[in-house]
Amino acid sequence: MTVPQMKTVKGDGVHINLAVWEGQQKNILCVHGITANCRSWDMLARSLAPDFNVMAMDLRGRGMSEKPDSGYAIDYHIRDILALLDDLGIERVVLIGHSLGAFISLVFAAEHPGRVERLILVDGAGDLSQEQLDQVFAGIKPAFDRLDQVFPSKAAYMEKMKSAPYLQPWNDTVDTYYDHEIESTEGGVKTNINLAHIVEEAANVRTVKCRTFYPKLQCKTLILKATEGLMSRDDLLLPEDVVETMMREIPDAIRFDVAGTNHYGIVFQPHAKRDQAIRQFLAD
Repeated sequence: MTVPQMKTVKGDGVHINLAVWEGQQKNILCVHGITANCRSWDMLARSLAPDFNVMAMDLRGRGMSEKPDSGYAIDYHIRDILALLDDLGIERVVLIGHSLGAFISLVFAAEHPGRVERLILVDGAGDLSQEQLDQVFAGIKPAFDRLDQVFPSKAAYMEKMKSAPYLQPWNDTVDTYYDHEIESTEGGVKTNINLAHIVEEAANVRTVKCRTFYPKLQCKTLILKATEGLMSRDDLLLPEDVVETMMREIPDAIRFDVAGTNHYGIVFQPHAKRDQAIRQFLAD
């Protein structure tokens, strides 16, 4: 697998870590989920580079990006992306966001249409009811739980992650992803993500009203939907009624259901038809 080059670029008052799989044609910027990091995009980058120049950022507070004490809300991420693009001298990108990253990408594309050539929303950016949101946050609780735990060793940490049913089948992409977030601490290892920052982020994302941004989109949009939810079909990030609303209210949208994938597998697992749908969308 091609190993990305790591760069430090300017965010809005913070340094942002950027993984780059160099390539030709369009610039693609990938934005990860709430407790994730830039290496969640390895599988998709493998399928898109070197035909495309693929970049994936560690959001502030994650991975190797700076971790300020506060500032974990979409508005901050929007300013980080603007600063990042300006620092790189890139005028327009294809923006791909997964989960929280889809919310961020939606808002960025709506508020800065001149900077986004195409938009891909991966299992996120739909308005859920409070009941649906509660189910989703219950589904991602295992991801939250790992953040404040200390493990005796890297091997122990990886063994714990490998036991998670929602990450199966385990592969080198998932392994690399978790390796990117491990740091040494007193008594062993832990993630390099502060739970308090994620709690702040989660509270703020609950207040986002996605439908207010749909009509403002001026670029073509591809919606990728995982068919299997997080832990079950009761905690889908994009239930059918939500996707239908997106298709109705986003001006130029198409959808592709990534059959057999859950919320994590939609990015972590190989899926030839997903890759083909993305490539066709970028070529049209």
